[in-house]
Amino acid sequence: MNLQLQGKIAMVAASSKGLGYGIAYELAKEGANLSIGSRTETEIKKTARKIENETSVSVLPTILDSSKAESIEKWTKKTLEHYGGVDLLVVNAGGPPPGKFEIFTDEDWMNAFELNLMSAVRMIRSVLPSMRSRGGGSILTITSSSVKEPIDVLILSNVMRSGTTSLVKSLSLQLACDGIRINNLMPGRIETERLKTIDLKTAEKNKISIEDQINSNFSEIPLNRYGTIEEFGKVGAFLLSDASSYITGSSIAVDGGIIKTVW
Repeated sequence: MNLQLQGKIAMVAASSKGLGYGIAYELAKEGANLSIGSRTETEIKKTARKIENETSVSVLPTILDSSKAESIEKWTKKTLEHYGGVDLLVVNAGGPPPGKFEIFTDEDWMNAFELNLMSAVRMIRSVLPSMRSRGGGSILTITSSSVKEPIDVLILSNVMRSGTTSLVKSLSLQLACDGIRINNLMPGRIETERLKTIDLKTAEKNKISIEDQINSNFSEIPLNRYGTIEEFGKVGAFLLSDASSYITGSSIAVDGGIIKTVW
């Protein structure tokens, strides 16, 4: 399928690796030019070179701390100065630490709020003027399957990402008149570094090997495996493209069937 992304300008947050990288790479394969951000300068520059070499699109790397308003502002300004506008935005940020309710302080809650909810507010707000001036655009947030079924050890993520999902639904109503679509992508268990960390912590808690923990996780997933970053990226690129032009305000799961709720 031709997603008609040739020449589009896409901003993708937290994209040096993992889920953000998966979407950025698929967008680049479809011909979109990229502005990618990540906390580590060496990693984001390395990723930019890799994508440029393999897809021949333009990739602008920027240091980005999604929890800081000034960092988001600098990223957007640099993108607009370099490309002249933005058509697509992927809101993404690393997850807050796992743990039970009682261990988290007010500071932990505020850090999660800044990282996972306010980052979405700020990124979206920063691109709206450009998208409106260009006649429309497409925004995609990355949350988690936990917004449908909370994950016991991820209470900070459960709460903040649910807020982002509500933001998406609200904005889909407000932005439709501007030709701007906004959707939410809910990853299940996708093979990322964060998933490996969670599996290790869970295995330690359960006092079993990491192999046994992974096999136990597989048994809970109808497709009996973890998803790949590439599989996730393809769905993200589709939702950002005009191939999904009648989809807005939706939360789409890429989870191997693990979410059991109907809604």
